Amino acid sequence: MFVALTRAVPPSIVRCELTHLAREPIDVARAVSQHDAYEATLARLGCTIRHLPDEPELPDSVFVEDTAVVLDEVAVITRPGAASRRGETTSVAATLGEYRSLACIETPATLDGGDVLVAGRRVYVGVSGRTNREGVRQLAELLAPHGYAVEGLDVRGCLHLKSAVTAVADDAVVVNRAWVDVDAIRGARPITVHPAEPFAANVLRVGDTLVAAAAAPRTRERLESAGFRVETVDVSELAKAEAGVTCCSLIVPVS
Repeated sequence: MFVALTRAVPPSIVRCELTHLAREPIDVARAVSQHDAYEATLARLGCTIRHLPDEPELPDSVFVEDTAVVLDEVAVITRPGAASRRGETTSVAATLGEYRSLACIETPATLDGGDVLVAGRRVYVGVSGRTNREGVRQLAELLAPHGYAVEGLDVRGCLHLKSAVTAVADDAVVVNRAWVDVDAIRGARPITVHPAEPFAANVLRVGDTLVAAAAAPRTRERLESAGFRVETVDVSELAKAEAGVTCCSLIVPVS
């Protein structure tokens, strides 16, 4: 069973942080509709949707993935790299504390959950514009007692590590090779995105199903040819805020 923590799209999303994309007008009503459909997809795949408190004045607050790293043994509350996002973590911590013991990343570290890729007992952390080396060090220190090995990876050309690569199975990843050295992810079979779909490496694994962006049909074909079951969602308005399908939820396995 899974609980999916989500948060409503705030009207202030039009003032979201942007790093690698030019600002475009965001249709807030359409973004809300897409987010509703995203939640419905997660529910259909067996997730219980739990809504975090609204944060209407925090433009990026819908992107809850960046506020925490959830493992079976512990949840680590992050310290987002964008100062405007640090107020998002308080309500996430209050809710996650019902499901996991908590640990916290502290200043001067920065860490975004979108930079953290868990592959079994190995955790890869993207060193990016949002996550620094101290964030990698602190996460390694927090997770070592639970048997996880943490390793930093340089990210280039995109916002987060999980913009460049995500796990589609315990031993396989989907990757944009231009943005990360996939050979550093040991033991993982790489499935490369279609070259016309650079953002397609961001997929969300829920049980035995992958949730992928509808904007990447040719990469979906590659995943299905590799034997994966894929559901698609339209996140085109949210993508204008530099988001992918993993960004809008925290998936919490529960017994």
